[in-house]
Amino acid sequence: MEIAGKIANSDFNPFQLNFLRFLIGGLILLIPSIRILKNKKIKLTKSDIKYFLLTGLLCVVISMSVLQVAIGYTKASIVAILFSTNPVFTIPFACLILKEKLNKSNIISISISLVGIACILNPLNLKLSISDLQGIGLAVLSAVTFSLYSVLVKTKSHKFGSIVINGVSFLVGDFLMLILILLSKLSIFKGISKTETGAMLYNIPIFKGISMDNLLILLYLGVIVTGLGYVFYFLAMDKTSVVMSSLVFFVKPALAPILAFFILKEGIPMNTILGIMFILFGSFIMLKYKNHNKVKDNSCVH
Repeated sequence: MEIAGKIANSDFNPFQLNFLRFLIGGLILLIPSIRILKNKKIKLTKSDIKYFLLTGLLCVVISMSVLQVAIGYTKASIVAILFSTNPVFTIPFACLILKEKLNKSNIISISISLVGIACILNPLNLKLSISDLQGIGLAVLSAVTFSLYSVLVKTKSHKFGSIVINGVSFLVGDFLMLILILLSKLSIFKGISKTETGAMLYNIPIFKGISMDNLLILLYLGVIVTGLGYVFYFLAMDKTSVVMSSLVFFVKPALAPILAFFILKEGIPMNTILGIMFILFGSFIMLKYKNHNKVKDNSCVH
């Protein structure tokens, strides 16, 4: 996602790109969401509306907008790796809000995976500019807010299901984004456009810049990453715990360099290979523990 977002950033304002991808993703999920609401005979209450305003704000307006801006400040690979640390923040939120228990295998798996991420980032040999530091700070903020969003989705998943929560959250968040985009066109904000950050915040376009050259990558971000990617992730969360499902993000830092090697012909340094091994080992521990528990539960049933 970060690599595709980096490419698309050359044609779109980061806030515009975020608005468009969640508009596409929200519309993809709109019809199935309406069907589910009708089948379950659910009528939205004031409490539900407040809930979707919060989830839309957290996911679309804050987390993903900030992530897209972060990609403009530093390398997409660094942003992807830092965003993949969101399980670290998900765990305390899940424990506090959902009262989920944290077992020893989770702690071991996360610790080993974080060592792997540190190896890939290679902080001892990483030369960072002010722009990089800004991007890193924004990426961490994005990870924290996405973690909170993930936990909040779980609190209502029994009532609405993942498709409805994501579909409604995307469209509500996009509506809030549209309000901010329209406000950005007011002349009183023209003064801030002289700085690099201010230029992104002033007179944000809505559909300007869309062409046949970038339509495919826009559809990929909207349909595959946003529409389908989110739903599959949260459907997995419905079947297991927030902590367990969030651990899939630790595979991302290991997968990204491998894909970059085959697609972009980028070399894989030794520290990255070492990091990938740590991450895969951490994931193996988690899966082994889960399978062990399944066998134990089945033996108890018999």
